[in-house]
Amino acid sequence: MNAKIVLITGANSGIGKAAAIKFAREGYYVIMACRNLDKGRLVQRYIIETTKNNQVDLLELDVASLDAIRRFCNEYEKKYDRLDILIHNAAYLQHGVKEYQFSQDHIELVFATNAVGPFFLTYLLRGMLIKSENPKILNACTVSIRHYFVKNRKIEFDNLRGEYKNSRSYNTYRKYGDSKMALLLLTFKMSEILKKSGITVNAIQIPAIKISKNTRRQFKSVWRLSAEIQNAFGAKPESIANTYFDICTSKALNNISGKLINSKLEVMKPSHYTHGLLQSIRQLLDMGVYPRYADDADNIESVWEVCSKMTQADFEGVYKGE
Repeated sequence: MNAKIVLITGANSGIGKAAAIKFAREGYYVIMACRNLDKGRLVQRYIIETTKNNQVDLLELDVASLDAIRRFCNEYEKKYDRLDILIHNAAYLQHGVKEYQFSQDHIELVFATNAVGPFFLTYLLRGMLIKSENPKILNACTVSIRHYFVKNRKIEFDNLRGEYKNSRSYNTYRKYGDSKMALLLLTFKMSEILKKSGITVNAIQIPAIKISKNTRRQFKSVWRLSAEIQNAFGAKPESIANTYFDICTSKALNNISGKLINSKLEVMKPSHYTHGLLQSIRQLLDMGVYPRYADDADNIESVWEVCSKMTQADFEGVYKGE
């Protein structure tokens, strides 16, 4: 196969769909990794018809399930001889949920989908990535990580299996922010380990984007107004899809790894701002910085240890650059 292979999770809607279209138009062999195959087939057909590229495959994947990830990787290895670009785009956020939800592996569902799943999928596909001449991994983080500018905000590592579900209230939006911060922390550690074989790993900070009508219908009336405001100013999925493509293919970013990159293709840095109201306002408005929480070695090691234990994946012990 001459065309480069890109695997995009959650490629049947939103940014994932837009990214699949972009890569297909550019001549890539696109693997759509989707949980909903019925919806996926419709999108697959649309992409092929729209781009005139019939090299678009659809494989079933539920990134919240460790068994599903294992099955997916087994099927992938039977069909393909390598993987050039892996984009962890799929994410879970059910608006308005106030009760704990868990995956089949009894991991809090948002964290399982948005952090543990990408970690385990990367672990199992590392052999396929190594076979590429210039392998890339891109993790989709969002502006939700900016809530970590708030003092004392931290990931609740002690409650990822619902250990305190009877005494701590559930906030799906907080869990979403925690999972995306965890994915950023994993990005930094993963880059350090996988650089031995030339695999670059970066994350993108996705800004507020336009929300589909179906998603807006899920909002209670009190939140619907803010959703409409976001739609007025939010970025289009196609714009972020183009950023995905640029991060993964740009010569200027080819040797960049272990970084958070914003939608302007700027490599972001840990916040340098100090305390005080004015400094806090400047910090929030500066889209070139991210919370120092993400730059803390203990936090990075904590999320890495948690994901390693949950998946029984030993990157450092098994991965020797084979």
